[in-house]
Amino acid sequence: MSRMNDCVCEAVDLLSELIAIPSVSRSEAQAADLLQKRMADWQLQPQRIGNNVWAIAPGYDAALPTILLNAHIDTVKPVASWVRNPFEPTVEGSRLYGLGSNDCGGGLVSLLQTFRQLCNRQRSYNLVYLASCEEEVSGKDGIVLALPQLPAIDVAIVGEPTGMQPAIAEKGLMVIDGYAKGVSGHAARNEGVNAIYEALDDLVWLRDYRFPKVSELLGPTKMTVTVVEAGTQHNVVPDTLHFVIDVRPNEFYDNESLYAFLCSQMKKCELKARSFRLHSSSIALQHPLVARCLSMGMQPFGSPTLSDQALMPFPSLKLGPGQSSRSHSADEFICFEEISDAIEKYLMLLSDFSL
Repeated sequence: MSRMNDCVCEAVDLLSELIAIPSVSRSEAQAADLLQKRMADWQLQPQRIGNNVWAIAPGYDAALPTILLNAHIDTVKPVASWVRNPFEPTVEGSRLYGLGSNDCGGGLVSLLQTFRQLCNRQRSYNLVYLASCEEEVSGKDGIVLALPQLPAIDVAIVGEPTGMQPAIAEKGLMVIDGYAKGVSGHAARNEGVNAIYEALDDLVWLRDYRFPKVSELLGPTKMTVTVVEAGTQHNVVPDTLHFVIDVRPNEFYDNESLYAFLCSQMKKCELKARSFRLHSSSIALQHPLVARCLSMGMQPFGSPTLSDQALMPFPSLKLGPGQSSRSHSADEFICFEEISDAIEKYLMLLSDFSL
């Protein structure tokens, strides 16, 4: 069996073990234990904070640039429509089924095998591997807890499922709560001020407004009212209304400016952003890592889905095995060929590479 096949077998075996361990966000301790043990078995000298596990390749030199290889160990909760047991790794043909196999177990184990091989090769850069937790909830004990423990990072490869094409831009996320106030009264007597009617004009504006700056990679900034709550019973005029706006900014809009603009457009409603920290991210086409991807025939694109890139204060791109369309879906799977292809392409990308 070739060295590459050995790597693929070890990657698949590890991924199968991880699938068998429930690791929904904020409950990743056992999965982190397994990764830490396996990395120690491979003499990678893993370090850990919370449920984040990382290793630094031998020969670290502070004078050299540093590349981070990152993927997350947590999963979403399994949806009800799974036919297979989501926590039982099941092989059918060339597919490995199980929760987290595609998002993003395939990238997690492929990057780890890549890291193992590159540890033994001469490099003009430092290399760090990080398996982070709480990615699916952008949690405070995830990558934001781990990054201060790492050396300064110059660029990152994030192993989300992209079909091994580089996602060089990613939409951000801002969740906003909206509130309208009225005065309660008896519906039969036409009393009070209806909070639903108070909010109508603002809700229609939110539905119809289009942001003018459209990204070539990410398209328009998109906002959607996804929750509306009002009223207690049929004969009481509601005195409060609450709604939620899901905002997905492209790289032309920062969350703080978007929020200020939306507040200025409301006639009756009050808005309150839950957080500003999940910004849109992008990396320049001229960046050496992107240029290397282009030289390998890869096709850059913009990703509408959020990842830990939003929390990285340095350039990054998403590049991983699997397909985003399989993520968070029933009977999620990854193909053995996708893992093999990922390891091969990661090594081609990073071998004889310089920043």
